[in-house]
Amino acid sequence: MNAKLSLFIPKSSITTEVNKTGSWRFLRPIYDEKTAPCGVACPASEDIATIQMLTHQGYFKEAWETILAENPFPGICGRVCFHPCERACNRGMFDEPINIHSVERFLSDTAARYKLLPELNIDSSNGSKIAIIGSGPGGLAASYYFTLLGYECSIFESLPEPGGLLRWGIPEYRLPKYVLDREIDFLRSLGVQFKLKNPIKLSELDELASEYDAVFIGVGTWNSRKGSFKGAEFAEDGLKFLSDVRAGQATTIQGTVVVVGGGNTAIDVARTVLRLGGKAVVVYRRRKEDMPAFDEEIDDALEEGIEFLFQQVPVEISSENGSFEVSLCETKIEGVDDSGRGRFVLGTKITKLKCTRVFLCLGFESNAEWFPSGKPYQWFNSALFLDSDRKIPLIFGGDLTTAEKTVTYAIASAKEGAIAFDIFKKYGRSALEEKLSSCTVGNGRFLSLSVYKGLSRAKRNKQVVHIDDINTDYFSMSSRLAVPRLLPEERTTSFKEIDLHISGSIAIQEAGRCFNCGICNECDNCRLFCPDISIKRDQEKRFVDYEYCKGCGVCVAECPRCAMSLIEESLQ
Repeated sequence: MNAKLSLFIPKSSITTEVNKTGSWRFLRPIYDEKTAPCGVACPASEDIATIQMLTHQGYFKEAWETILAENPFPGICGRVCFHPCERACNRGMFDEPINIHSVERFLSDTAARYKLLPELNIDSSNGSKIAIIGSGPGGLAASYYFTLLGYECSIFESLPEPGGLLRWGIPEYRLPKYVLDREIDFLRSLGVQFKLKNPIKLSELDELASEYDAVFIGVGTWNSRKGSFKGAEFAEDGLKFLSDVRAGQATTIQGTVVVVGGGNTAIDVARTVLRLGGKAVVVYRRRKEDMPAFDEEIDDALEEGIEFLFQQVPVEISSENGSFEVSLCETKIEGVDDSGRGRFVLGTKITKLKCTRVFLCLGFESNAEWFPSGKPYQWFNSALFLDSDRKIPLIFGGDLTTAEKTVTYAIASAKEGAIAFDIFKKYGRSALEEKLSSCTVGNGRFLSLSVYKGLSRAKRNKQVVHIDDINTDYFSMSSRLAVPRLLPEERTTSFKEIDLHISGSIAIQEAGRCFNCGICNECDNCRLFCPDISIKRDQEKRFVDYEYCKGCGVCVAECPRCAMSLIEESLQ
């Protein structure tokens, strides 16, 4: 007898949502944005991970505005900054670091091309006015930060045009005049007043007390150090030469020119000589690796045909029939000095070099009169004189206070000075240390204005993301952007900018290489890999539904960028 078999399939008539598996959890995943190492290394404290993310997503205006939240001069810094951010880039330990400065330059140029107007977080006017002495990078940046904090600013400049070293000390092929002018016009659009051909002496500062509440002093370092060897009076000031060229006062140069020094000014002088028709020889007392000039500048100079004589130091310059003979003494390196560079001692071998001109670029210093007596409140890159006999607080920044004489460090000092004075004015001197320390980026020394103002960046964890924290399984090897450039033979015949412009698609591609360390770029891995479907999303953001999350940690492990963390579940 064949019995008819029935197939019974059990099924539930109620939802399993009643089983709240979150009660099993002893670890809790949280969204925990952290700090990228590039942002820690950036003296201007730019939120570089976010900038690259927005650029890759095509939000060029928003990326540009993210730069402006910390740095008023992306067009300048995208060209002349020594980009320590790139040396700190985690991607550099995977294949090659992101070309951060070229993306920044692209964003600035794109904003200018389309005449974009930024939306800035500017505090309402507090009725206070700041006088700024000097319109170099420190003074210009100070006017911006004080403006964002609600102060009215006036810049006093002794020369007929603002810009300081940016205008007179950096050649056109590195920083075109139109870029500098548009960044300064941006400050004017924010209400910054420029009082040109209006020099102010330290002895006159008290006279400003009737109209201003504080003075920011960013006069820079324009006094060139003199040589101490015989015949040094025959040598010319390298910085003055660059200034004359920018002012259109220089003529063609013939013959061999000797440039003494190893910093950026020496390299700029040599490359300028080449463009004016001469042959340049750079004489440096130490090794190539000891040169304080930027590596890129040295490499470009070598590519253009500049000759370098390392471990040579001039001991005498003699003049005869309108030309010069430089006696060079060989040096030997014995150990290292306090700066970490090779310590040199004079040897015995002397060589002679004939030339038509000699330029000294041995470093620069400020006029000693700018340093008053008294005990300042000193942070890393700025100084605030509050308890002197003067009628008005003095804030020192720029090259006066920074050991590293660069544009970006001058910007950092201006930000520090502005924030320090704002803290002093609102909370008193006793609050300076705590509040300044609270707005550093990660474990670094540089300050974030966004963090100080309590914006979204202030909520970020100060933990710095390391390459080991990145889930590199989600990234493929790719080459760093090589910006198209003028050929060496094209460069040396004019002062045209060397780096050419890049397209939006190339900028997007390069920004897409960024790991976006520590921040969420909405890749959605956390939600896709969650076995309990407990990561959900509303119109604003993702969130963890802790009623069902078992704390397995899959979401944290599959986050490519270390933007999540597992913490111990509270027993309360």
